[in-house]
Amino acid sequence: MKKFAVALAASLALALAGCGGGAAPTAADPAPGPAEPVVTGAATVFAAASLTEAFTEIGELFEAANPGATITFNFAGSTTLAQQILSGAPADVFASANKEQMQLVVDAGLAAGEPTVFATNTLQIVVPEGNPAGVTGLADFGKEDLKLAICAPEVPCGVLARQLFATAGVTPSVDTLEQDVKAVLTKVRLGEADAGLVYRTDVASAEGPVEGIDFPEAATEANEYPIVVLKNAPNPAVAQAFVDYVLAGDGTAVLEEFGFTTPAP
Repeated sequence: MKKFAVALAASLALALAGCGGGAAPTAADPAPGPAEPVVTGAATVFAAASLTEAFTEIGELFEAANPGATITFNFAGSTTLAQQILSGAPADVFASANKEQMQLVVDAGLAAGEPTVFATNTLQIVVPEGNPAGVTGLADFGKEDLKLAICAPEVPCGVLARQLFATAGVTPSVDTLEQDVKAVLTKVRLGEADAGLVYRTDVASAEGPVEGIDFPEAATEANEYPIVVLKNAPNPAVAQAFVDYVLAGDGTAVLEEFGFTTPAP
């Protein structure tokens, strides 16, 4: 009888221990952490034309990671975009191809915080496939017998082009001034220009028979691309999440894939 009582007590102790809410998590079996935060809603991103292909892919990845979010892009020259924002166009994010156009937005009190530089880019000569005019370098942009296209002087790619001409001592003889790099690229692709100056990323992502020519002066000047959430963003949560995504690993990987240089982490 005494042995039976001892055994019964031991059984009860084990049963009570088993009802104590389960074993505590151990290092080998950690408690699950919180899920990655996701955002929902729509946001509009005003982005420089040279970002078209890279940002389109980043937008698709961002939407896949945030199934309830939608990103709409407005791609154009940074000067055009800055003026649209200053005129009250509804936008959540501004990504410029240079700091000057971004500064106009900041000075107007329309940025929600400090812009962050997320990429840099340099110019490259673009020519039709086979380079029929035999263009070899930046000096050729001073030849009057060639049909040449560059960006207008008020847009970032035009500012950069003129800085490079000044550095190289070249007096340009251009036939057309375009409002963004995509327009310059189109002129060359259609054979309406013998050569143009665009960002190297535009040549890399060009759809059509064009070739890129490197020139040593390009390394002396580069455009920095800043991005910021806008103060009057209709959806600041999605806007900030998109900016964070651009600055994070997935975003920088896409930018580098398209030929941009991204800041060191």
